[in-house]
Amino acid sequence: MKILVAFEESQEVTKAFRNLGFEAYSCDMQESSGNHPEWHIQGDAIKEAYSGKYTLMVAHPPCTRLTRRAQYWNVKNSLQVEKEQAIEFFITLSNAPIKYKAIENPIGIMNSKYSKPTQIIQPFEYGDPEQKATCLWLTGLPKLKPTKIVEPKYHVSKTGRKYFFNDKIWDKKLRAKLRSKTFPGIAKAMAEQWGAILTAGTAESVDKKLITTSMQLNLFTSDELRH
Repeated sequence: MKILVAFEESQEVTKAFRNLGFEAYSCDMQESSGNHPEWHIQGDAIKEAYSGKYTLMVAHPPCTRLTRRAQYWNVKNSLQVEKEQAIEFFITLSNAPIKYKAIENPIGIMNSKYSKPTQIIQPFEYGDPEQKATCLWLTGLPKLKPTKIVEPKYHVSKTGRKYFFNDKIWDKKLRAKLRSKTFPGIAKAMAEQWGAILTAGTAESVDKKLITTSMQLNLFTSDELRH
């Protein structure tokens, strides 16, 4: 079973799956910055998604033209064409012939142009003290369960202004890269929780295994008490 992490150069999610023994590959037009070029496919992520080689895809399609602000652009706006292309790109990716899929994007126009997300998660629900609402559109996968809820923290700019991570990041050179990177806690939760689905076969199988294990433990306890 191969895993495709589309539009990821940081390899945060890829490494989380690799740490659990899965054959995962990041894919992006950029070179990888995750120190494992042997796990990186530098090329067209759409082509990879339609290759038929993958069982699970976690995708982070470009969101610059899919933000909340973009929904107010009209046909006279020069960026309107780019917005329509971004929407088509997102939908094409979501229709890839892969059994298990997770498409990630911030809250934006896809919530209405495509569909409401399956769930909205925050980094502070998975141990990283940051506030950045992230939408997930899931196919064949269960919603992520929080692993460690912590208090989100403020950052302080050079001018002394306090802001959360989801507020404007003032360093233009770092803005896109920082906002696109998946937080370690979320990546770990994806690998552990969705990796369990791959191992078991389906989400229902995972639930059945948990129920069976619980019943066996109860029976064992009952037998011990009888003796």
